[in-house]
Order: sequence, then structure tokens, then C-alpha cells
Amino acid sequence: MNYRKLGRFNVKVSEVSVGGWLTHGKSIDDSTTSDIIKKSFDLGVNFFDTADVYNRGEAELSLGKAIKELKREELVIATKCYFPMSDRPNDRGLGRKHIFESVHNSLKRLQLDYIDLMQFHRFDSETDLDETARAIDDLVKAGKVLYWGVSEWSAQQITDLVHTTKELNTNPPVSNQPQYNMLNKSIESGVIQACEKFGLGNVVFSPLAQGVLTGKYKPGQPAPAGTRAADTNSNMFMARVMEDSTLTRVQNLKDFAEQHGAGLAEFALAWCLRQKQVSSVIIGATSAAQVETNVKASGLKFDASVWEEAEKILEGES
Repeated sequence: MNYRKLGRFNVKVSEVSVGGWLTHGKSIDDSTTSDIIKKSFDLGVNFFDTADVYNRGEAELSLGKAIKELKREELVIATKCYFPMSDRPNDRGLGRKHIFESVHNSLKRLQLDYIDLMQFHRFDSETDLDETARAIDDLVKAGKVLYWGVSEWSAQQITDLVHTTKELNTNPPVSNQPQYNMLNKSIESGVIQACEKFGLGNVVFSPLAQGVLTGKYKPGQPAPAGTRAADTNSNMFMARVMEDSTLTRVQNLKDFAEQHGAGLAEFALAWCLRQKQVSSVIIGATSAAQVETNVKASGLKFDASVWEEAEKILEGES
């Protein structure tokens, strides 16, 4: 496993990391989560990502149990806050009260004394940036949080946030968590550049386009039983990438990757990691075997010409 800094900041995370968005505390039981986390750790993964809102706290509870027997100093644990956790009016957003209470509630569920990376799950248009920046800075100074970042913020929002922390002389954000994969390259038109300018690392989610870039979905065929696309509660996010024309091009890409000695999954993850501003790719896993496959992406490199041809295949030009 190779490790990268979070942007310009000297905390190193594994190039491949494990998240629990649709799995921990939901589609897999605690025992399976523990098996996956242990196997991941044995393979060199040190970065584990979750959020308070994932299954209303159940994902954090499950991850907390799974990491309990691992060495705390060898882990980088990331969580998030922003989305409502109840019907209470202050149990949402990025105001001081919600951030403070979210951090302490996450610490309890994770059974930790501090959070390595606290992330703001979305931009909050109802809270001034100075309130958010001061609140998280106080938690950093109190030793409850080591680093903090954002998720799915625009380039302008990141820019405004960094300028606010400079004006206030508070600890700055170190990371951004955007969606990024070979079928969704939107961050390449502004967000990546803003992160590079201000020294933020990107820990990207859905790097396999929710499993589409593994090649397991075939054009003209129903989604295999037990997969995310077959789950009516999850596949609402997948309509665009499940079109037959897209799946056909993905199958062509699979053949291309195999011609270059790689499985499609590790090839697609390595494509994300070709960006120097990407610190880690966050995978979801329902089995330890999936992790074993995906960690092969760490250190996998190809010439620029290979990536150019791969992108042409997905664009239907080759």
C-alpha cells in the first residue's frame, strides 16, 4: 500500500480507503464489517470514512466496534456532519451548536477520544462561514478534532472558506470529499484547481461509479441479485450510469484494462489516483475479497496515452 499526504498537510492516508455509506450498519452486519475492516487494515488501509447520517448513526456504531481492537495511532478516522439527525431545529447544518454536538455524539458512537478528520458534508447557506470556521477551530484547539475538511463544496465555496480562515487566523480545511470517477469528471473544471491552489487533498467517493466500473452490470441484462442496482432503496442514484449505451462502453473498457494486465476495478481506481491532488479513493465493500481486489490499484500506473485511450473508449470515440 502506498500513502499520500492530505494535500499540503502532513497526515498520510492510504491511497485506497474504506467507507461505509451504504454498507456499515445497514446492508452488512457488524461481524462482516469487522472482517472487512480487519482485512483492510492487514492490507495497509489506514483511512476509514463514515458519517453521522449514514443509517442515522448506525454506521458509526458499527465502525466503532470494528476498530476497537486495532491500534488507534495507526488509524485515520473520518466522519461528517451537516444533514439532519432528528426533527429538532438545531440538529442540522453547520452552526456552532450542531457542529459541537455532532462531534461529541460521533465520538461516543465511534468510541474514540478524538476524530482525525471532521468533514462538513455539504455547504450550509444558512450559516455564515465565520461561525463554522470558529466552531471547528475551537474543537481542534480542544483536541477533539485533528484536521477538518468539506465534502461536495464548489470551487468558489472552498475559496471563500479558505479566505475566511485566513482572515480569522483559524486552522484551515485540509481536504475535500467529492464524487469522482471515469464517468463523472465534474471536479476537473474548478474544484481540483481550487484544492491545489489552497493545498487541500481530495478523498474521493464513488470512484467505481457505485459498482458500474467493476463491469458487473451488463447491457440488456437485469442487475444481478444482491447488487446495489438491484436494490430499489439504492438504485435511485444510479439511473444515469445504468443506461445500456454506458454499460456497453464500460464492457469495452473492461477488455481494454485486461489487455493492459489489470482488472477493471483497479484500473478505474488507478485512473482517479493519476491526479496528484487525489489523496485517496474511498471504496465500499460487502466482503473482504472486494478489498483484496481494490487495493491492487495502489501504485498502479500507466502512461498518459493509456489513460487517453481509456477515456476515448468511455466517450464512444474508440
